[in-house]
Order: sequence, then C-alpha cells, then structure tokens
Amino acid sequence: MPCKRPVVGVIGNAAMLNESYPVHAGGEMNSVAISEVSGAMPLLIPADPRFVSVPELLEACDGFLLTGGRPNVHPEEYGEEETPAHGAFDRCRDAITLPLVRACVERGQPFLGVCRGFQEVNVAMGGTLYPEIRDLPGRMNHRMPPDGTIAEKFALRHMVSFSEGGVFHRLMGAQQVMTNTLHGQGIKTPGARIVIDGHAPDGTPEAIYVQDAPGFTLAVQWHPEYNAAQDPVSRPLFAAFGEALQIWADRRAPLRIPA
Repeated sequence: MPCKRPVVGVIGNAAMLNESYPVHAGGEMNSVAISEVSGAMPLLIPADPRFVSVPELLEACDGFLLTGGRPNVHPEEYGEEETPAHGAFDRCRDAITLPLVRACVERGQPFLGVCRGFQEVNVAMGGTLYPEIRDLPGRMNHRMPPDGTIAEKFALRHMVSFSEGGVFHRLMGAQQVMTNTLHGQGIKTPGARIVIDGHAPDGTPEAIYVQDAPGFTLAVQWHPEYNAAQDPVSRPLFAAFGEALQIWADRRAPLRIPA
C-alpha cells in the first residue's frame, strides 16, 4: 500500500494584489519543488497569528518550508533598534515563524529554511542579522538584479564552499557548488547551536543547521526552489527534506490493525 504523502506547510507572505487587495501569497516554484522533488503535498500557510497558531500548525503539517520574502525579520526580535537600512517588515510572520522554528527543533519536526527562512532560523535561535550585506567592507552585492527575466534573476552567481566532511558536503557530494543569490541581509552573529556550514567567497554565511537537533533543520541563504528538479544542488536538498518528512509522517501515522 503506497505511503500517504507528507504535508508541508509553505509559509506564505502578505502581499497586495493590484495594489489594493490583500492576499497571502506563495511562489509556485516552492510548490513545484515540494511536490516534484520532496514528494510531499504543499499547503500554503497564512503566516498571521490571527488565523493560525503554532500548535495547530505542528498538528496539521508534517514539516515546513520557511520561504523567502521581501519583508525582513524585525530587528527587535534580536535586540536591535529599527533603522531605514532594515527595510520593510512583517511582524505577523515573525510572530508565527520564530516560535515555530523553536518548536520544530525541540520536537524533531523537519523544516527547510530558504533566504528569509534561513535568517528566521538564526534569529529564532538567538542570532542577529546585518541589515545590508552590500554595505559591509569587502562584501559583494547579494541582492536580486533589478532587471531581467526570472531566469536571469535566479541565475547562478557565486560559489558556496562547505565545511570539509560537513553535513552539506556529504549531502551534495561536493565541497563547492554554484548558487543564485537574491538577499540583502545576512547573519551577523550565529544563534545558539547554529552551525555555519557554508560560506560565499566574501565570507557571508550561506548554509546552516541546528547542532544536535533531533530532526532536519537545514537552511540556505540562496533560493534552491528555482529549477529544483534539474539543479544538481537543489535536488539533493529537497530530496533529503522529503525523506525526513516521510520519516516524520510515518512515525506519527495511526497504527492500522488488520481486520
């Protein structure tokens, strides 16, 4: 009898449709990666405590994709004052994702962090962020190109080097890979138990996980959901996430006693 597909809560972002109609949105490429590579069912989550709670999400979903998003984690979440450089915020998403990450780490429930999601994992564990990477001496501009097609914006732009023999090196089968880059902020200080397992050539952290966590806690600063089924870096990441999801789903499935 085939296994039931795990359910992945895809963290949605608040947006305005036609500049006047508020929506909760999620990129289609997230759903494609979860469905086609992870073998799971994507379920878009309105990341707003008016509509959902962390306990409800933990019960409804087998794991979570902490997606990218234009608004940033509010600096109050890591003990700093808001400045214009910190950009736009989504306090409702902060209120859901940060405690959700901590709960998943404790329970061993799998999640995969992407871009803003990568930053959320660090902040949830007590880390801090730089408001603008490109303003730091010696750092490159990691932001999405302002013009061009989707393919041009998500094109591979820099190398990421993993720790020799580390989690990402073993997963990818390579110590160096090429990735896209579409972010403005980045890790300043790592949170408790956050292991920085990969860096860009300018030293920017690009791959992390939570040390000694009982479940899947990988997060990356780039956007692996783009072209995930074909990309040699994205595919093993989403495939490994899928395996962790299936293990969790099977573990909590009710026991079926033959008649």
